[in-house]
Amino acid sequence: MDTNADPGMIDVPSGQVALTDRRTQRSWTVGLAPYRLAAHPVTRAFYAGIAGPAPGAPPGDRRPAEGVSWWDAVRFCNALSLREGHSPAYRFADGGEEVEWDTSADGYRLPTEAEWEYACRAGTTGPRYGPLDEIAWYRGNSEERLREVCGKRPNPWGFHDTLGSVWEWCWDLYDAEVYGTYRVLRGGGWFDEHWSCRASVRRRSHPTFRVDDVGFRVARTVAG
Repeated sequence: MDTNADPGMIDVPSGQVALTDRRTQRSWTVGLAPYRLAAHPVTRAFYAGIAGPAPGAPPGDRRPAEGVSWWDAVRFCNALSLREGHSPAYRFADGGEEVEWDTSADGYRLPTEAEWEYACRAGTTGPRYGPLDEIAWYRGNSEERLREVCGKRPNPWGFHDTLGSVWEWCWDLYDAEVYGTYRVLRGGGWFDEHWSCRASVRRRSHPTFRVDDVGFRVARTVAG
C-alpha cells in the first residue's frame, strides 16, 4: 500500500451498527448500505498532493494530515473527486458557509459516524478490536508525538489507525439542538488516554477547529 499516494480504499459490506452517546445515555441503530472507506487516515503527503500542505503540518511524509478542520476535509474530498474524474459529493451555498451532501454523487466524502464505527468494529463486539498497544498509538505508547500511518496491526477488515493516531472527522452534526454546527469526531488520538480510544467514543468540535491530533479518512458511496 502506497500511503503517500493513495488512500487504499476497502469495500465494506452492508450491515447495521448500534451507536451510543454517553452524555445523553441515548442509543440508536443504523442500517448501512455497502460503501468504501480508506484503509488509513489521509497522510500529509497525499493531502499536499491534492490540496497543498495541510494547515497544521509540513507536507511530505506518512504521518496523518493533522490540523485539518472539517471544512478543510470536505473541500479536500471535492478536490480529490475532481482530480480522479468523479462527481463531487459536496455542494456549497451561501458564499461557502453551508454545505450539502449530494448522496447520488460517486466522489469522495467523509464517512458518517455510523459508517466509521461499523468499519472500526469490523464485526467485533468489544470496545476495541484488539489489545490497545498492538492496534493504536495513544498516550501510553506514542511518546507524545504523531506517528506514521499503518504502524500498528489493522482490524479484521484491514483498517489501520481507527483508534488512536488522530481523531477523525465524520459528516454528522453532533447534536444540532444543543451544539449547533459542531461535527462528530471519532477514534481518539496520539495524546489521549486509553479510555478515549474505544470504538463507541464520540467527541465534538466546531467545523473550523484545527489542532494537532485531528485528521480524517475518506469514504465513497457504492453505486446501487
